[in-house]
Amino acid sequence: MAAETLLEVEDLRVAFPIRTGLFRRVTGAVHAVSGVSFAIRRGEAFGLVGESGCGKTTVARAVLRLVEPTGGRIMFEGQDVAGLRGAGLTGFRRKVQAVFQDPFSSLNPRMTAGRIIGEPIRVHGLVPRSDVKARVDELLDLCGLPRRFAGLYPHEMSGGQRQRVGIARALAMEPELLVCDEAVSALDVSIQAQIINLLGELRTELGLTYLFIGHDLSVVRHLCDRVGVMYLGRMMERAPSEPLFAEPLHPYSQALIDAVPDPDPASEADRVVVPLQGEVPSPANPPPGCVFHPRCPRAARRCAEEAPPLDDYGSGHAAACWFAGPPEPTATIKPPQEVIHDHAG
Repeated sequence: MAAETLLEVEDLRVAFPIRTGLFRRVTGAVHAVSGVSFAIRRGEAFGLVGESGCGKTTVARAVLRLVEPTGGRIMFEGQDVAGLRGAGLTGFRRKVQAVFQDPFSSLNPRMTAGRIIGEPIRVHGLVPRSDVKARVDELLDLCGLPRRFAGLYPHEMSGGQRQRVGIARALAMEPELLVCDEAVSALDVSIQAQIINLLGELRTELGLTYLFIGHDLSVVRHLCDRVGVMYLGRMMERAPSEPLFAEPLHPYSQALIDAVPDPDPASEADRVVVPLQGEVPSPANPPPGCVFHPRCPRAARRCAEEAPPLDDYGSGHAAACWFAGPPEPTATIKPPQEVIHDHAG
C-alpha cells in the first residue's frame, strides 16, 4: 500500500513587493517562488537543491507559515495551511518544526540548553512540569549529548553541539515533519557527517518525515529518497534520488552534478561536463520562456519563447525542459548565445 501523503505543495507562488520613492510605492516584485509543486509522503525525506537564491529556503519558510504565499496551496494532512488560525495553527506548529542553518543565531544566547529545549514543552504542556527535566535529559540522550549540556549556554558549545541542541528543541514538540533548512552547511565536514547520520537515525527511530533544503548534492543524495531541483523560483526537475543522480534529464541538474568532484580518476575522465555560462538572472526580472535558457548549452529559440511544463518521463521522474535527456557524448558544448537555433524534429 502506498504511503499516505503528509505534505502537498501545489503551484506555490511567493512574491515580495519592491517599494521605491518617498511614499514607498510598489514598483515591482521579486518572484522568489513561481509555480512550485511537490508532495512528500509520510516517513519520506524529500530534498530541495539549487544555487543560492533559487527560492528553496522561501519554499521552506512558506511551508512553516513564516512567509505568506501569494498563490497556490500548501496542504498538510489534507488541511490548507493558509486557512489555519488560532488553535488550528498552534496544532500545525506542533506537528511541523524547523532546524535552521546557523545554530548560533537560532538559539537564545541568554538561555541554557536545558531551558531552550524545555521551554516549548512547558508552553504547550506536553508533560507535567515535574517531568520536564526528565524529558529534556531524554532528548539530550536522543541527540547524542551528555546530560550536563542542559546547564551550558550556546557560546559554550561547538557548532555541531549547538545544532544537536537545535534538533533536540525541534523534537521536543514531537513533530511529524521536520524542515531542515541548510541544517549542516555551516558545520565542518566531519561534523556534517555526524549530524546527517543523526538525522537518518532519528528518522528511522521516530518515523519522521523530512523536507531537507541543501546545496551539497552528496549530502542530499545520502539522506533523501526524492529530490527536487530548483532554479530561479521554478522546479526544473523532480525525481527519486538515485535515478536523478544516475541520469539527470535537465541540463541544470546535470551541471550541478558535474560540479561535484569525483574521486575516481577514471570516472572523471569519462564524464561529459556541461558548463554553465553567466550569472543567475534577477528574480525581479526573470527571462521569458524557460528561465534557464540564457545559461543553457542546449538552448534553442523555442526555449526563449515558451516555458516548458514539468513533464513526467516515467517512474516519477519529471523535468521542465523542451529537450530533456542526457547530453550527447560527442556534442560540442558552446556558450548559450551561440546555440539559440531551431532544433530539427
